[in-house]
Amino acid sequence: MKIECFEVGIAGANCYLVINEATKECVAIDPGGTSAALRDYLNDGNLKVKAILLTHGHFDHIMGITDMIGADSKVPVYVYADDQEFLKDEKLNASKSFVQSGYVYSDGISVTDGQELKLIGFTFQVIHTPGHTPGSCCYYMKEEKVLFSGDTLFKTSIGRTDLAGGSDEIYASIKERLFTLPEEVEVYPGHMSRTTIGYEKKYNPYVRS
Repeated sequence: MKIECFEVGIAGANCYLVINEATKECVAIDPGGTSAALRDYLNDGNLKVKAILLTHGHFDHIMGITDMIGADSKVPVYVYADDQEFLKDEKLNASKSFVQSGYVYSDGISVTDGQELKLIGFTFQVIHTPGHTPGSCCYYMKEEKVLFSGDTLFKTSIGRTDLAGGSDEIYASIKERLFTLPEEVEVYPGHMSRTTIGYEKKYNPYVRS
């Protein structure tokens, strides 16, 4: 397995590609936009995007969906059930506040807590972590000890809760759900650099255990 990170979109969110190097297939996580570097990487590597995983429905994590999958593609786009409305509402996803035309996507496939998605030879387990949005979730690759945390957990920080649907549930989501994972698990967040569960338990001032 190989993981590549691209900073995309007007908010500079992290879009990750999880790559099966043997099959040249990949899963894209949070395509908040596209960039020349991302497009070139896919094209030069002859990589095929087989699925898109969304950690939540804010504009800076969804606005590259259409470009990435193509107009006629059948690539599935997975989002937690409680954030389906965010994809379909330009006010909830905040795209209308940043882009005049706004952005909506109506074909998301709902996932639920504990669900396991078997994609390109790997297993992604859904962990519901409400707080940043009602349907914020993380994707955990247990065998690889990797967590994609979206805007729930950052390096020495946490996601904001003052946007639509935000709540103080984020603290319980981190302490009771994410901090129960092994300390060596690598955390790939929606913004900024990667970290580990152990590092955040020790140094994160918002949720220090």
